[in-house]
Amino acid sequence: MRVKSLVSLGTLLSLLCLSAATQDTQRGQPSAKSQDRIIREVRHELLMLPYFGVFDYIAFKVDGDTVTLLGQVVRPVLKSDAENAIKHIEGVEHVNNQIEALPPSSMDDQIRLRLFRAIYGDPGLEKYALGVQKPIRIIVKNGHVTLEGVVDNQADKDLANIRAKGVPGTFSVDNNLQVVGSK
Repeated sequence: MRVKSLVSLGTLLSLLCLSAATQDTQRGQPSAKSQDRIIREVRHELLMLPYFGVFDYIAFKVDGDTVTLLGQVVRPVLKSDAENAIKHIEGVEHVNNQIEALPPSSMDDQIRLRLFRAIYGDPGLEKYALGVQKPIRIIVKNGHVTLEGVVDNQADKDLANIRAKGVPGTFSVDNNLQVVGSK
């Protein structure tokens, strides 16, 4: 059995794992148990990256012995660190690193800080500010904002969207937040 999974690190507190299992009778294909172990180890290694923060979004897809890294990061070194961290995992033969290093911009940096304060400083959303890894990821590229991660309910998703749209300097907001328990 071969399992394909897309795992978002924005779903840190309550993991949402989108998976589709397909039958594969070829010898040498990892078992579902092996795939689950690889997913757990990749997630752990990525979460342990020292510069991985609220302004970064990393997702990964496991397909057999290949791990594909996706997302956007503020620091270019995080892209290579992510790849290097998972290369040594038993069962991972290939790493396809599609992480985008966001262009440096002082304007985007200012927008990121304003967004952080607007979202995590709101009384209705401050519960998400607890812990090291924040569940709402704030991605800013050339003034365009994308919110990634998970929230507890639709009202919190809508509130984060409203707060982000109210931040000066943002050109657009894409709200990709997922509500825990919904599909």
